[in-house]
Amino acid sequence: MVKEFIRLSSLYFRSSYFFRALKFTLAALFPLVTLGLLGYSEIGIPLAIGVFLNAPSDIPGSLKRKVYGILISSVLTMGVSFIVSLSNPHYWLLLAVISALTFSISLLAVYGFRGSLVAFSGLLAMILSLAHGVTSIPLWLHILLIGVGGLFYLSVSLLTHRIIPRKDEDQLLSDTLSLTGDYLEVRAKLLTETTKRDQLLRKLFTLQSDISEKHEVLRELLLTKAKRGKKSHSDEKHLLIFISMVDILELALANSLDYPKIDSLFKGHEKRLDAFKEVNLAFSSHLKKVAECMITKQGIPSKEPMIRALTTASKAIGDFVEQVGTPHAQEGGIILKNLYDYQTLQLQKIRTVRRALTNVRKESQLSIKSKHAHQFITDQDYGFNIILENLSYKSPIFKHALRLTTAIIIAYIFGTALGIKNTYWILLTLIVIMRPNYGLTKERSINRTIGTLIGAAIATLIILLTQNTIVYGVLAVLSLLVAFSLIQQNYRSAAAFITINIIFVYSLLTPNAFEIIQYRVLDTFLGAVLALIANYLFWPNWEVMNLDKILTKSIRANANYLFAIRHLYRTKETADVQYKVPRKEAFLSVSNLNAAYQRMSQDPKSKQKSSDLIYEIVALNNTILSTLASLGAFIQHHKTTEESVHFKKIVEHIGTTLENSAKEIDQIDIHPSNLPENIDTAKANLKSSYESLIKEREAELQRGQIALEEEMLNNLQEAHLIYNQLIWLKVLTEKLEVAAQKYRHRCAA
Repeated sequence: MVKEFIRLSSLYFRSSYFFRALKFTLAALFPLVTLGLLGYSEIGIPLAIGVFLNAPSDIPGSLKRKVYGILISSVLTMGVSFIVSLSNPHYWLLLAVISALTFSISLLAVYGFRGSLVAFSGLLAMILSLAHGVTSIPLWLHILLIGVGGLFYLSVSLLTHRIIPRKDEDQLLSDTLSLTGDYLEVRAKLLTETTKRDQLLRKLFTLQSDISEKHEVLRELLLTKAKRGKKSHSDEKHLLIFISMVDILELALANSLDYPKIDSLFKGHEKRLDAFKEVNLAFSSHLKKVAECMITKQGIPSKEPMIRALTTASKAIGDFVEQVGTPHAQEGGIILKNLYDYQTLQLQKIRTVRRALTNVRKESQLSIKSKHAHQFITDQDYGFNIILENLSYKSPIFKHALRLTTAIIIAYIFGTALGIKNTYWILLTLIVIMRPNYGLTKERSINRTIGTLIGAAIATLIILLTQNTIVYGVLAVLSLLVAFSLIQQNYRSAAAFITINIIFVYSLLTPNAFEIIQYRVLDTFLGAVLALIANYLFWPNWEVMNLDKILTKSIRANANYLFAIRHLYRTKETADVQYKVPRKEAFLSVSNLNAAYQRMSQDPKSKQKSSDLIYEIVALNNTILSTLASLGAFIQHHKTTEESVHFKKIVEHIGTTLENSAKEIDQIDIHPSNLPENIDTAKANLKSSYESLIKEREAELQRGQIALEEEMLNNLQEAHLIYNQLIWLKVLTEKLEVAAQKYRHRCAA
């Protein structure tokens, strides 16, 4: 227990989350404490406010975007603070200003996550200006000092980046390695835990979405440098680890199997599957340990457990064949051999990560060429036309801006009319909790309320035990530090520490601490309830309304991935951007679909229209992606025969079926000329090729040739995998088309 506590504490204090929180806390305290001791508190306070307002945009990403984000945030917070402060004495003018500012600032969320954080800074500045009383310095100086505080924080951020330039990269790589380990663990359980597969598949959807989010940030961080041709050895090392992690994810997806068929083939021989399950569990454990090593900088764990597990799996193939006997064991044996090959490749990728971490320089030769790097980066368009395109009721951000504006105005009128003390706390709760979709708003409302209650209870207990202001000051600083270090990992705990911080800050300023606790809890509860009501009643944005575009995008991305695999199979070229870019787009599109489905599942049951059908389409898209990854990974790492005309026809059939499925969801009528051709002959010929190899092998056995030559083994593996995966894809895409037709009819009803 003690050892585990020390391990977790070490990871926490070495994490970039704690480092970023420490940077923010020290940057805010420095002007406050230093100028306060010199007798210039009236200057130190707005400087600290400037730091507080402009820190949110300091998130992982390219340095250029980070600098622009903080600069734009500084200008925005200064302007908003000035306008609201001037309007404050005039109630009706203030209402109009709040409405206009809330709506216009909220629209900045169309520029992605960083844009939403800049918007949060602007809204936060507006609310703090409502609470801003008369000070001993002129308004213009107060506003100027807020801007200086923002620039001061930017300077601190740039300085720390220069001293420790790869802190965020290390953390992101570590988080991604850990999530990939979780993914492999779930994949392992899928192989044998037959009664839990639906639950495990849903967990995979979430994990794949989380991994893809990390991949996108890493692409921005790492490939921007590659794009500019400015790479140190450390940059190349990190890039190599990232590329290997993408390959590991592809191979993990490639391990997805036709589980009902597996259950049938290995009934009574589940022990042989356990050996392969243990390999994935060994890989998972190793990746999680490596993830910790990236943070703690300790030695890389031994690779021996992985090698032992893989050796046991290899032996399990022979045991299965010996126990079942030929020729009955042939199909099961080939499946196990393919699975073993994938896991062998997986071990190679993991060892590449290990070598990169131990600074083996020759590995850096595998990094992406700078001229191709831009093709892997998802660029965010920051043009004003994006705002104009979203000035539509169809835009979720537009509806969110309207909803938040309405909720803010209702809360302000309600609070001021009833004379609620610290009405701005209700408004603050609204901007923190409210999100464009109902499910996330509900989740944050619950976590915020529970966290506030926990924080209030802890603060009450401490106040009952001591009235020492030094203790209050120390706890206020420590709780602020902990709150900001946890805000991305555990929002409920962060809310508890934020409450503790606010209570102790007010306890230093006012003698009646219990009144502050009471109002804090009440205002948070009112804000959380209003946020939920607003999301449900005012221009609701149920996730099902936005699914059509996400569904069709994922289907078409899978189709593009299929044709990239076919190109690879036909040309026998080394996998390059023509293969890797469509693969990246397919992974990302399906992950976005998974995330959208998770959000939909958090909406009220009455608003989840056709949820069963949507889940079927989501599951089919994921299975299609896994099957494609299996084909792609095999073709990349095995010597294959020439493309046959039968292969070509079946691929074209699958591609047409995918496109027709997308058209059904888009409610586009399908012209008869676009219907897929009958491919029964091609299917029969492809099967015949596989069966002829089986007969050839059986003839070898009858002649007493027990040993399987490598060429025959490769041909058998290829014929088995190509035939089974293509036919499986055909079945899956035809099921998808039927589901898409049902979905279209339900939407039209």
